Amino acid sequence: PDVVVGGGGYVSWAPVFTAWLLGTPRLITELDSHMGLANRALAPLATRVALSFAIRGREGGKYFLAGRPLSRELLEATAEAGRRKFGLRDDRQVVLVSGGSLGARSLNLACVEAFGVPSLPFQLVQVSGRRDYEMVRQALHERGADPENYHLLDYTVDLPLATAAADLVVGRSGASVLEVAALGKPALLVPYPHATADHQLKNAEWMVAAGAAEVVLDSELSGTLLKQKVEELLGDRERLAAMAGASAGLGRRDGGGIIADEIFAMAGR
Repeated sequence: PDVVVGGGGYVSWAPVFTAWLLGTPRLITELDSHMGLANRALAPLATRVALSFAIRGREGGKYFLAGRPLSRELLEATAEAGRRKFGLRDDRQVVLVSGGSLGARSLNLACVEAFGVPSLPFQLVQVSGRRDYEMVRQALHERGADPENYHLLDYTVDLPLATAAADLVVGRSGASVLEVAALGKPALLVPYPHATADHQLKNAEWMVAAGAAEVVLDSELSGTLLKQKVEELLGDRERLAAMAGASAGLGRRDGGGIIADEIFAMAGR
């Protein structure tokens, strides 16, 4: 190859290391605000390092801030298309609750406790993850949850559309916060407490500092608190709009292009 690109996972170590041995140009990408083990090992050997977040001590030289490469599906997602996809009405606010592909049990349980009621004043889309889906579905059935406004999904490949449709996003704060910001969405974030170097809290604080999000610690999360926070944010449309503007100001939509340009430059084109 003319250039070898490592995506940060453990399997990237061998090809990037081999490229260093062969003298082939090497670029690695880091999606989080804390460099993973493979990237920490490879950074001294890399020709260029593309960062999604600014990381202290990783500035200048080989390091450059690109933002996260984003899919075309996300970049082209609109609120109108998202509402059509999930059968959501235009005259009610939408809250998206998602804990990642596996789901987040504490968030799922708090969501059921907070919003598993016969009548909701807004529309809720909850992506529970396949692990917790049956548990959540049964709990909602027992509580007589609003079937018209509480939309439970185990998983969706159309999360960009669900995010675009939302007036408020509730979820963990992995690298997905960059996607939330790219779509200019306000967020209520519950960082995963066992993330390496607590990087999910750092990601959340990045949004909070800009005025784009609020944070609830996982240890403090409850149905009562979640209900209170969501209702406060939805009820203050002026603040919600300001948070959306702050989120859009953070969002970078050109990360893929920046990295692609760098790869072509390294290849001598």
